[in-house]
Amino acid sequence: MAENTEVVVIGGGYAGVMAANRLTRRDDVNVTLINPRRNFVERIRLHQLVGGSDDAVVDYATILAGGVRLVVDTVTRIDAAGRRLTLASDTTVRYDYLIYAVGSGSTDQQVPGAAEHAYPVASLEEAERLRRAVATAPATAAVTVVGAGPAGIETAAELAEAGRTVTLVCGGVLGPYLHPRGRRTVARRLAKLGVTVLDGPDTKVTEVTRDAVRLADGRALPGELTVWTAGFGVPDLAARSGLSTDALGRLLTDETLTSVDDVHIVAAGDSAAPSDLPYRLGCQSAVQLGPQATETVLSRIAGERPAPVEVGFAGQCLSLGRRAGVFQFSRRNDVAIPLYLGGRPGAKLKELVCRSTVRQLAYEARKPGARSVWVKDDKRGPLLRAKQEETRQDEAQDTAAPAARRGMSDRSPR
Repeated sequence: MAENTEVVVIGGGYAGVMAANRLTRRDDVNVTLINPRRNFVERIRLHQLVGGSDDAVVDYATILAGGVRLVVDTVTRIDAAGRRLTLASDTTVRYDYLIYAVGSGSTDQQVPGAAEHAYPVASLEEAERLRRAVATAPATAAVTVVGAGPAGIETAAELAEAGRTVTLVCGGVLGPYLHPRGRRTVARRLAKLGVTVLDGPDTKVTEVTRDAVRLADGRALPGELTVWTAGFGVPDLAARSGLSTDALGRLLTDETLTSVDDVHIVAAGDSAAPSDLPYRLGCQSAVQLGPQATETVLSRIAGERPAPVEVGFAGQCLSLGRRAGVFQFSRRNDVAIPLYLGGRPGAKLKELVCRSTVRQLAYEARKPGARSVWVKDDKRGPLLRAKQEETRQDEAQDTAAPAARRGMSDRSPR
């Protein structure tokens, strides 16, 4: 009798849970999910944890299929040749196939003083630390939020609605993803909440001290409490394990999400870089990439050719405190369009998205494989072809350069 196939998923976020649940479609597959925490973290609610309106965690028992074995630990190394994982507990786990879904988190702060004096909010522990700092800071303490992407905008709005004096330092454009119409709505709501928004190229932060934030234009802002949301990074597990990654550290894969180094390793979510053209970080792409990573694994187990990935986007939703929000609609290729929904309806839609995302995880746990139709971005094909052509030209130049140098050497005087 043939042994069951061992499939291990690293990371219990949106992509990892979706992948693990779908793997239970087959009775001849043993599924192990390795995650450093006992509870699922709702990353899209971490700003609410900071503001005190939600704990941003969900019990895995409500969203994880019963056939999935949950191991609470951290993977410290991937031995691709031996198909083994080393854990922080000094134990090892064998796999036949591995789904790499380690997610994303805070990036190393290169700005002087940021690591020492600013509070990031990309993980549960970071958000909890900031929550404690907010709770103990005087009511009059100035709060400076650095970074005007979704995390920065939502955290600034949440704290301002709670009565804090907040300055949002954009370091560029407010909400870079947003269409100008949606951006104006966000700016108006932040102004109504009392948030001071500083945007433009001169608002890049050059230094963070214990009580100030210094900008490129020479200004020094009071920063008794500085929140850092400027940029995200991914864990360096793949790179440390000798696997090919992109500049950010995401695992390089082909269009089936299979590692360019090993057909037994498949990536999903924020830590995947298919064809070195990764999708926007976030749960919207993660809940699509997770199941498709599983489909690639199941195809390989069945001896079939895996299908290329298909991911489409609907837009980006932002909460602006508890009573307002914005849903910025987009084309399927993730380009924002003029259409948006703001105000109270925008807040309701954002809350609906948050709840429905958790329900989607739970539904896949009950009925693995129920969702099989993926929204297709018809613009990705041309992008891939353009990148392939660029790669071919670069390779041709690299090949021609030594030949040209040899030719010049042959013509040189003797």
